[in-house]
Amino acid sequence: MTTEQDSRIDRVAALAEPARRALYRFVAAQPEPVDREQAAAGVGVAHHTAKFHLDRLVADGLLEADYRRPSGRGGPGAGRPAKVYRAVGDVEVSVPERRYDLAGRLLVRALARSSHDGVPVEDAVADVAHDAGREVAVAAAPTSGRKGQPARRLADVLEACGFEPAKAGREITLRNCPFHRLAEEDRDLVCGMNLSFVEGCIEGVAAKGSTARLDPFPGGCCVRITT
Repeated sequence: MTTEQDSRIDRVAALAEPARRALYRFVAAQPEPVDREQAAAGVGVAHHTAKFHLDRLVADGLLEADYRRPSGRGGPGAGRPAKVYRAVGDVEVSVPERRYDLAGRLLVRALARSSHDGVPVEDAVADVAHDAGREVAVAAAPTSGRKGQPARRLADVLEACGFEPAKAGREITLRNCPFHRLAEEDRDLVCGMNLSFVEGCIEGVAAKGSTARLDPFPGGCCVRITT
């Protein structure tokens, strides 16, 4: 599993504690940030208990904290600002890793391009996926510790995207399809999107001489790479 997936699992595991889970749900359901007193009253726990769990949720990346003065109070004598909390967004975990959020973004962009430019959806999906793969790889390359080894950097990028690459000689096999369920619905469209995304990654890390092809096998991704 990738470091990012490990982090998401740790964040979800933090919600196993009942009081912490209740506090998270309460804060996430509020339209505005809430302070410790409001959160404690909302779930029926002591103030010190709320403080401990709310700050743990901040440390785990599930809540964000800020400081605000009570409404209608300001200037000298208004007292210290209160610490308030709000939820930061969705946390999704799947094992093996799935990236339906990425697939959704690519498909929405492709539909918009198809409609705007009047091109077939399949062509728009291929173009959008290729661009996205290149962007992901270019963004990741400067932070890679494997400079001068494009094939290894390519494997790092694909690992971060959930493909679980395994290198044997000149071949890179992708042991996981991040878009598995979508591929079951329309294999031609989604496998084509996978291929274009991987080709974009190859271009983004400047892995000259590396090629990707469709070569599906049971339990893995439809794309195989020769370096």
